[in-house]
Amino acid sequence: MTETLFGGPSLPPAYPERAAWGTAPKLRAWQQEALDLYMTRNPKDFLAVATPGAGKTTFALRIATTLLDSGVVNRITIVAPTDHLKRQWADAAAKVGIAIDPNFKNSDGQHGRGFVGVAVTYAQVASKPMLHRAKTEAARTLVILDEIHHGGEALSWGDGLREAFDPAARRLSLTGTPFRSDTSPIPFVEYAEDRDGIRRSKADYTYGYGNALRDHVVRPVLFMAYSGQMRWRTSAGDEMAASLGEAAVTKDITSQAWRTALNPTGEWIPAVLAAADKRLGEVRRTVPDAGGLVIATDHDDARAYAGQLKKITGQSPTVILSDDSKASSKIEEFSAGDQRWMVAVRMVSEGVDVPRLSVGVYATSTSTPLFFAQAVGRFVRARKRGETASVFLPSVPPLMILANTMEAERDHALDRPEKDEDGLFNPEENLMAEANREDKASDELTKGKFEALDSQASFDRVLFDGGEFGTGADIGSDEELDFLGIPGLLDAEQVGTLLRQRQHEQQSRKKRQSPLAAAASPAVPDHRMLMDLRNELAKNVAAWSARTGTPHGVVHTKLREVCGGPAVAQANEEQLQARLRKLQDWFIGRK
Repeated sequence: MTETLFGGPSLPPAYPERAAWGTAPKLRAWQQEALDLYMTRNPKDFLAVATPGAGKTTFALRIATTLLDSGVVNRITIVAPTDHLKRQWADAAAKVGIAIDPNFKNSDGQHGRGFVGVAVTYAQVASKPMLHRAKTEAARTLVILDEIHHGGEALSWGDGLREAFDPAARRLSLTGTPFRSDTSPIPFVEYAEDRDGIRRSKADYTYGYGNALRDHVVRPVLFMAYSGQMRWRTSAGDEMAASLGEAAVTKDITSQAWRTALNPTGEWIPAVLAAADKRLGEVRRTVPDAGGLVIATDHDDARAYAGQLKKITGQSPTVILSDDSKASSKIEEFSAGDQRWMVAVRMVSEGVDVPRLSVGVYATSTSTPLFFAQAVGRFVRARKRGETASVFLPSVPPLMILANTMEAERDHALDRPEKDEDGLFNPEENLMAEANREDKASDELTKGKFEALDSQASFDRVLFDGGEFGTGADIGSDEELDFLGIPGLLDAEQVGTLLRQRQHEQQSRKKRQSPLAAAASPAVPDHRMLMDLRNELAKNVAAWSARTGTPHGVVHTKLREVCGGPAVAQANEEQLQARLRKLQDWFIGRK
């Protein structure tokens, strides 16, 4: 080996000894497909968009090993958003035999001996782009740009990236969220004009959440939304009250009610944390090391939430603060252990790999699509088939929009959409703009005087796969407990089946308890309810038939043998419900 200008080794065009350093993992189908596309095109620039948790790091490192082994490149530079992610990349690279130095400093200008390259942050590159340009020019360099959307955060960052890495032999850009909340162009990303004249980012390969869910690469996510009554005092001294998420109020009132809910001194946060811990306890029945994460707005709230969790669980959670020099080691320790809860501010929202996180509490007023997607991405990483994720959040319109569009694939637009023929903006673009403006409004509110007086929590609904289940109910009610008790091991199909079944059961329970139902003759069946149940049973039988290869008729016959009763067309509500419950038992492996 020879040494380069910066003190590290310059590897020969091919070095068979690297194969002994680590073992490359078997690629998932999407990773192999993207790799095949890359090798076919042999491009200088390649943008891969893959949902958080899908395995972008593994894909990128396979590209790196392939290019190193073939001699196309002999140096690697990895650019990541944070110091923690630099180390995470270095650890992952070491497992496949690529030695990456995450401790490189601009002031030194050199990386340690024995390393093939470095991991740096976007801020490092922006502060000394010419240094990194010289490193790039000194060798045949592959630059891996992790979460490339950060390249558009500031003009200096974008200019610095272009200056530093324009001479690179290859550039591989990765992101789980290609859209940004602004129109700043992202370096090394191609933009193409759509039919409406809007320039949008163009990915070379896209693997969205919907596809990953169907492939069992990521977990299904249940969004547990909580509303409740809020009361606060404005900067003018006026006392205000509103229901969290109430549709008929202004954005300012929504923001203030939201802030009141998140205030640690109220009753909303302790109630939601307790509900989340119940859910975590249910998940840990089948996933013993499942963990939870509370994402807080600031340090004070994070510490207060940690104190409340200690009261609820009897255990002190791990607290991650951005100014803590031991933050990375704390995250790694939590990831490797079996502690119940971690509380953090924004720094854990993106890229941090803690696969055992299964339950989250979104206790922040940040509501940009970018932040929300990255935050939810902390919980979707699958370890084995069937694990579910649950995220608890305030029932406010911006978050409900984002939760209901989890599977939407968006690109980064450089231009604002034009109005349509009716003078209205594109509905989806308008919803996202509303969410972005809501975040700015909440930031402005925090600058003024504000006093949260009190808050109460009530369970609102569960959002899953674009559908909504449940209605407003008291904390601890049968309706809430029905959803908190969903097993921790279910695939997306099973989750949907169980949610629909429990929704039917709740509707039936309410109907039996209502005065009108009590007054009605029990001899008169509800034909609408029966039709809904028959349709639901047909869907679930079809799903079981597809899974097992058993004909529909045989499944129906078996259900009648086990549960009793006549054919579906003559079965009553109780008999149909019994068959739905039995099907659910089969789906989750009960006898």
